[in-house]
Amino acid sequence: MFDIQIGEYSLSSKWGLRLLDLEPGSPEADIKLKEIPGRNGNLDITEAQTGYTTYKNTSMKLTFDFVDGDYGTWLRKGSEIFNALHGKREKVILGNEKTFYYEGRISVNTNKINKQFSKIEIEVNRDPYKYEKYSSTEDWLWDDFSFEDGIIREYKDLVVSGSLELHIPGRSMPVIPEFECSASMSVTHNGKMFSLPAGRSKAPDLLLMEGDNVLTFSGNGTVSVEYRGGSL
Repeated sequence: MFDIQIGEYSLSSKWGLRLLDLEPGSPEADIKLKEIPGRNGNLDITEAQTGYTTYKNTSMKLTFDFVDGDYGTWLRKGSEIFNALHGKREKVILGNEKTFYYEGRISVNTNKINKQFSKIEIEVNRDPYKYEKYSSTEDWLWDDFSFEDGIIREYKDLVVSGSLELHIPGRSMPVIPEFECSASMSVTHNGKMFSLPAGRSKAPDLLLMEGDNVLTFSGNGTVSVEYRGGSL
C-alpha cells in the first residue's frame, strides 16, 4: 500500500486510510510583466529583483477512503483526524520517498460514501519546493539514503587551519546557508568575501544556487555550514 506520512502520523497504519488519488500540485512561477508604451510586447521583469525565478505556493490534494461500517465510527475517526491534522503546518512524506519532504498547512474534509465506507480529503497549501529530509548538519543513516537522487552532505565541525575549500552541490532552490564558527573567520564565494563572527550567523548576500558552489574559508577554528536543498 502506498502510504502517506503527515507529521508524526502514518495515515495507513494510524487510521487505515487507503489512498485513492494524489495530486502533488504544480508551483506557479511568479511572473511579472510590465507594459511600456511604444514597446512591442511586455517587459519581463520576473528576475529583475532577485536574479532568479520565484514560485508561489501550490495545493497538494490527497483523497482516501476507509472502512468504518457505521456513522458513529465515521464521526469518531473523522474527529480524531481533524484534531491531529486540521489547520496545522506539517511535513508530508509521500510513499517510501527517502530524499525529500513537502511542508504546508493542512485542511481536512470528510463525508460518508455509503454504510461501509467513508472518504477523507486532505489539502495541503504547500511551499513550492520540496526539501531534503536532512540538513547538512543533521545525522543520517545509510538506510535513509537514495542512490538515485540523494546527496551526502557532511558540513559539520569542519576544521579550518589557515584555509579550507568546501564544495556544495546546490539544488534548484536558492539557499542562504547558516554558519556556526568557533572563532571569527572569513568566507569567499564567487569572488566576494564575507566576514563571519564567532557563533551562528548568516551572510544575506551569500546565496547558493543550483550547481557547484565553492566556499573558501580563511582563519583558524571549526565551522559548520547548515544547508538544506530544495527541488521543484
